[in-house]
Amino acid sequence: MPKGTYYFPEHFLWGTATAAAQVEGRNQNSTWYAWEKEEGRIVNSDSAQVACDWWSGRWREDFDRAQAANQNAHRLSIAWSRIQPEPDRWDEDALDRYREMLTGLVSRKMTPMVTLHHFSEPLWVAEMGGWENEAIPDLFAAFVRKAVEALMPYCNLWVTINEPNVFAYGAYLEGNFPPGKQDLKTAVGVMAQMVRAHARAYHTIHELQPESRVGIALNVRGFKPATWSPLDKLAAKIYSNLFNEAFPKALKDGVYQPFLRKEQIPEAAGTQDFLGINYYTNELLRFNPFAGGGMFATGSFPKNTALSESGDIANIPMGLAESVVWGNKFGVPMIITENGIDDSKDAIRPRYLAEHLHALWKVMNGNYPVEGYFHWTLVDNFEWERGWSQRFGLWELDLETQARIKRPSAELYAEICRTNGISADAVEKYAPDAMPALFP
Repeated sequence: MPKGTYYFPEHFLWGTATAAAQVEGRNQNSTWYAWEKEEGRIVNSDSAQVACDWWSGRWREDFDRAQAANQNAHRLSIAWSRIQPEPDRWDEDALDRYREMLTGLVSRKMTPMVTLHHFSEPLWVAEMGGWENEAIPDLFAAFVRKAVEALMPYCNLWVTINEPNVFAYGAYLEGNFPPGKQDLKTAVGVMAQMVRAHARAYHTIHELQPESRVGIALNVRGFKPATWSPLDKLAAKIYSNLFNEAFPKALKDGVYQPFLRKEQIPEAAGTQDFLGINYYTNELLRFNPFAGGGMFATGSFPKNTALSESGDIANIPMGLAESVVWGNKFGVPMIITENGIDDSKDAIRPRYLAEHLHALWKVMNGNYPVEGYFHWTLVDNFEWERGWSQRFGLWELDLETQARIKRPSAELYAEICRTNGISADAVEKYAPDAMPALFP
């Protein structure tokens, strides 16, 4: 059996990604706090009111775990709802808490990446109409200015908005995120607002911290036609345009063009220092005029593909490589800001992790500029409308005791981070079913 190691470039970032609303707990001013109080909104009526208990200080032990597992970076988000709980009030204690978290990372020799908007706003923003309000780019820019002024001594790597495509889809088309609307025109308009908000945030951050690097984290889902049918091909093209292309293209050339709409947003041109790619899976699309939400297509996965517990994610490693090839056209370096699979038994995650990183290694050898990889996620967390029904963590979370239980995939990832590569020995030990693909 061949032996060896697929090495990554020197100074490659190895980390995990988290989000405030999913791990912190104890935040009654968040849109998600109000949302989970509404009957039927969250699977099993689950709650994030304690979550992973980071706001009470358990971030320290989780950062210790990440450091001990050889991670040299961590991506986390900060909560607008904590920092600006009312339109005319800033919470300096919350900023101090985030300073402490970031200094905690720096002291552990881990590079922080901070996300400024990750699916959640203050209640007062929602009461003003949220992302449908024309004032929100200015409101968001004011929050960004306050947060970056406080935190820039500890961080120079910023994600303005996480997955604007998923947020617009979930909150304004599918309706399973607050405010729960279901209107395609509104969803498309909200993404335009988020382009403007990103642009304002980008210029604000660079004004405050010229050496900073600012980008977005985009959920990239490769849509392919399920058959040879021209209608399936058309559906895949339209989905790709709306979901993948429209937002980053606007940040490159200042033109927002989903579907038949075309809007000039010149202040957004050139506002991307890197592209964050969140990749989980690809999808096959079949034209269906009766599909809900006005999207005229239904999705599926290739036959005989290993699926996650929920059935939402298929193990398609080459999709990550294809995402990198696709993202290269925007002319900026890339960072894999999320990649993972829900798997409470850790039955498929080791293979998924090894095979995806191998696919990434192969495409990087084609001289595609990828600077880091952040696995989703460190510890099982509250997965939005899915509650605690999906488990993505390298560490299992016991909700009753808050105990963390290390999964085998955590050992595999620690070895990858330690060696800055994927070794045959590590794969054979922790993901033997990946050996034929990686070391034939």
